[in-house]
This record gives sequence, C-alpha cells and structure tokens, in this order.
Amino acid sequence: MNKKWAVKRMTINLTSTESEKLERYCAITGRPATDVIRELIRSLEVTHLEASEQNGTKISPESCAA
Repeated sequence: MNKKWAVKRMTINLTSTESEKLERYCAITGRPATDVIRELIRSLEVTHLEASEQNGTKISPESCAA
C-alpha cells in the first residue's frame, strides 16, 4: 500500500514501563511503533468530546487521562 502522508512529527514522553511494553508489543507483532501508535490514535472515541464542546462544556486535559 503506497500512501502519501501529510506528516506531522511528534515526540512523546513515555515511562520506562510504557516504553518497554510498546517495544515488547512491536517485537511480538513485528509492527513498527509508529503504526501501533497511529492505530491507537485512530481508535480513540472523540464524538462525545466534540458534542460537549459544541454545547459549551469545557473539557480539561486531566479528564482525558486514563
């Protein structure tokens, strides 16, 4: 699959445990970390967040933390 991407490079800070978990997952699945992270981002549910914003409800970054 040859896609042209509009690329925005990002840096994320992970704990050593998070980094090790991502590395293990990538080693097991044979997938690059970039693909795994993209898939996780695509799976995020944002419709209820968008509805709240349209209703004037403010959403703090802390409410998004898992």
